[in-house]
Amino acid sequence: MLLVVLLVVLLAGCGAASKPQRTPAVSAVPLVPGSKVVKQVRQCDQGSRAYCAIDLVVVNPKYASSDLFAKDESQALKGSGWSLADGDTNLQSGANSPGHGLRLTYTTAVGDLREIDLGAINRPWPITYALSNSMFDGAAAMSMRLEVGAS
Repeated sequence: MLLVVLLVVLLAGCGAASKPQRTPAVSAVPLVPGSKVVKQVRQCDQGSRAYCAIDLVVVNPKYASSDLFAKDESQALKGSGWSLADGDTNLQSGANSPGHGLRLTYTTAVGDLREIDLGAINRPWPITYALSNSMFDGAAAMSMRLEVGAS
């Protein structure tokens, strides 16, 4: 009986290491120095190819404008080996990690709030609220969505 239990445990572990990552890690995103994640929300899809995405609001007090912050974030990503790409909408930018294990879309706080208002995108309420607060605070802020890539 003990041999059967050991065999089942061993076989259950087979292939576990080869499963692709389905939940991204925020720490994998190279952020511009001085940036701070002020809100993050994890959302999961439990479908046949279950995965989780992480929505983030990132601020950086070193910047006077969110546009300059987003531009420098693109350069930080490119400098870390990420390939720049189009975002999901006209106002968003995108990037794929080396090896395409992660996909990041990002835009300014005002860009995301505009698209939320128009119904072009959906964000969790805590993210929308944090983006709105950053606007009222006059902070340079970006909205980001990190997902598992196509690899």
